[in-house]
Amino acid sequence: MNFFRRLFGGQAQQEDPALHLYVQCSRCGAPVHVRVHRYNDLTVLYDDNESVEGYHLRKEIMDARCFRLMYAELTFDRKRNEISRSIEGGEFITQETYAQLVAEQARSV
Repeated sequence: MNFFRRLFGGQAQQEDPALHLYVQCSRCGAPVHVRVHRYNDLTVLYDDNESVEGYHLRKEIMDARCFRLMYAELTFDRKRNEISRSIEGGEFITQETYAQLVAEQARSV
């Protein structure tokens, strides 16, 4: 019975392993949402003793308006908690700002 309960959602919700990035192109202003899986998309960084020092992500992001590439770089600690982030060709925005920009685009179409 436990198998069916787990299969059809009978257990407690687990933490989402995804990191959601919201960016805006600095050229055309188009908002972009990117989903990064913390356990599949990150590159392992090793120290001199071959043990895990942390994780790194370099993500190429393209918007749907001017098709310009943006480059995001994020670093994570051993527990996959974000330490730092930077972006070229755009800027990071909040989820609320992203939703507002998408709503404005939908009204103008």
